[in-house]
Amino acid sequence: MDWIVLVVSGCMEAVWATALGKSEGLHRIGPTALFGLGLLLSMAGLAYALRTLPVGTGYAVWVGIGAVLTVAYGMVFDGETVSAAKVLLLAGIVGCVIGLKVLH
Repeated sequence: MDWIVLVVSGCMEAVWATALGKSEGLHRIGPTALFGLGLLLSMAGLAYALRTLPVGTGYAVWVGIGAVLTVAYGMVFDGETVSAAKVLLLAGIVGCVIGLKVLH
C-alpha cells in the first residue's frame, strides 16, 4: 500500500509543479488553489509512505515520478521541445525508479 501511495504522491508532485508554473507567481486563483491542494496531497502521501519506506528510496522515487510527469506534461501540452535525447533521459529516470522498487 505504501508504494501505491508513494506513486500517487509523485503524480501529485507533477500536479503542483505544473500548477505553480501556471499560477503567474501565485497571482492566478485557479492554478494557485490547485498548487496548494496538490502540494498538500503530495506531501501527505510522501509522509505516509515514509513511515515504512527508507527516506532515500522514497524521496528518490517521489521526485523521479514528479519530474518525469512534469516534463512529459510540458512536452505534450505546453509546447516544450521534444527530442530523442530528452525522451531517452526521461526513460532513464523511469528505469531508475523501477530499479529502486525492485531492489527494495
